[in-house]
Amino acid sequence: MGFPATADQRLKFLIYGKTGWIGGLLGKICQSQSISFEYGSGRLENRSSLEADLAAVKPTHVFNAAGVTGRPNVDWCESHKVETIRANVVGTLTLADVCRERGLVLINYATGCIFEYDQAHPEGSGIGFKEEDTPNFVGSFYSKTKAMVEDLLKNYENVCTLRVRMPISSDLQNARNFITKIVRYDKVVNIPNSMTILDELLPISVEMAKRNLTGIWNFTNLGVVSHNEILEMYKQYIDPSYTWKNFNLEEQAKVIIAPRSNNELDASKLKKEFPELLSIKESLIKNVWSRSKQHQGGLCR
Repeated sequence: MGFPATADQRLKFLIYGKTGWIGGLLGKICQSQSISFEYGSGRLENRSSLEADLAAVKPTHVFNAAGVTGRPNVDWCESHKVETIRANVVGTLTLADVCRERGLVLINYATGCIFEYDQAHPEGSGIGFKEEDTPNFVGSFYSKTKAMVEDLLKNYENVCTLRVRMPISSDLQNARNFITKIVRYDKVVNIPNSMTILDELLPISVEMAKRNLTGIWNFTNLGVVSHNEILEMYKQYIDPSYTWKNFNLEEQAKVIIAPRSNNELDASKLKKEFPELLSIKESLIKNVWSRSKQHQGGLCR
């Protein structure tokens, strides 16, 4: 889209989100691929600090893995709305604008939790939301800000928006890992969802930067997997003694503040660009269970 591919020897990445999960993993990927990189020190909502970072680092590409998701979860955003806007809307737009001024592609790790199953995309139908579909989930303030900024970023031809969903990695010790989260819950719902295996997809995002791809991308593996299917795999591959209990959405609503997004995203656009992309269940076996069992053992609960 107007940005020719960049030769590997010229790459220099500027990454925002040093202390975050994805930001940390990006640094490791750069090291493994001998890609020069630095972490940004400026705050996203502070334009002059971003300009100083760009002047000092002189990157070929910028990655935004910063922002607010809430601790311990998105319910935090319901009571910290201004802070959420500052990071997720003002900060992201400022970074996109500063990058555009300098002709730089921005790889922006966004969210696919801006949709929910509806009549045109029923649960279990295999009909996923496409990149051009309008978000229909506004149940949480977090998702509301993310849908808002995605819509505005469509006007920035230099931005590559990656819709991440329920991220999973082989590091079962990480509290942000979707598997780690649900294994520790007292009860879980059982709904099929699109999800993102970071071990497989983060290297793809680096390749997307090299190709200077822009626009919106459903950044998930193919197909869906349910909570129970993941926990059954966890029991099979990691802990044969593990047990769990289910509850329904009405019961879940009593123990959370904001509703949660459940959906299937159509990843065919990403599959066309990267034919090696695996289905979610294939990737769980290849990139999560085998690595977790081989290198780390079970989960510390």
